[in-house]
Amino acid sequence: MSAQVFRTGSEEATIELGEEIACALPRPSVVLLIGELGAGKTTIAKGLVKGLCACDPDEVTSPTYTLIHEYGVSPKVYHIDLYRLERAADVMALGIDELLAGDAVLLVEWGERFPGLWPGNRVEIRLAWIDDTTREVTVTGQPASVPRAP
Repeated sequence: MSAQVFRTGSEEATIELGEEIACALPRPSVVLLIGELGAGKTTIAKGLVKGLCACDPDEVTSPTYTLIHEYGVSPKVYHIDLYRLERAADVMALGIDELLAGDAVLLVEWGERFPGLWPGNRVEIRLAWIDDTTREVTVTGQPASVPRAP
């Protein structure tokens, strides 16, 4: 799986990178957002949702307690947070199989905890702390290439 590595120096830059990645995503898509607490998973989700024209990034919040937020119409975007779930059966009880069968984009925080549930052609976005403002963002899987604005 090829990987692209980016660095962002602010929340705004992370959102902009999410917008760029969204432009290269196939439809439907499963995107696993991977990183420690506070690494920027919801921040990059804001950019992905904006880039998919599903809603304004200010409307995107972490679905930690609601588990799933739904945005947009076409494509429909589901932002899913599995942090509080312990078993794959709990994830399946959310109706994930129906979401996977649809024509939607799934943005899944903590999805790496349940690797057997996701298709092999998923996109993985790994966020890592460099310092208080800087993040390293590694994109693997499709999209094959994320265009960078000059």
